[in-house]
Amino acid sequence: MNENGNSMLDLNWLLDDMVDRVVGAQHAVVLSADGLLMGKSNSLSKDDSDQLSAMASSLQSLAKGVSRHFHRGPVLQTLIEMTEGYLFVSAAGTGACLAVLAEDAVDVEMIAYEMNRLVKRVGDYMTAAPRNPAASGT
Repeated sequence: MNENGNSMLDLNWLLDDMVDRVVGAQHAVVLSADGLLMGKSNSLSKDDSDQLSAMASSLQSLAKGVSRHFHRGPVLQTLIEMTEGYLFVSAAGTGACLAVLAEDAVDVEMIAYEMNRLVKRVGDYMTAAPRNPAASGT
């Protein structure tokens, strides 16, 4: 993510705006490829945001594995349909993902469109460099 100290606050504001504007969108997070929370909508607690980030990272990693194994090209979006809602995960900048939880009556195409629009508008905020294992002492 940007080194600017206000980057996370700016990103949170943008996620709040999307959740408020898009009918049926309930929560949104931006996460690094390894599951670290980079930004969240206010509608989600910090603990739930961390959990959603880890889950979305795992889901995106699994989708990428399927894509690589079967030579299907880059993963554009991953969607889980549940009886009471949807989880959308899409690539967002280099090394980052955008995840949105939505209610079951949502317009799926509208959520996908708005996620894509947000990523195109603010891709620089949604970039995460890979973690350096040496820096963490491992």
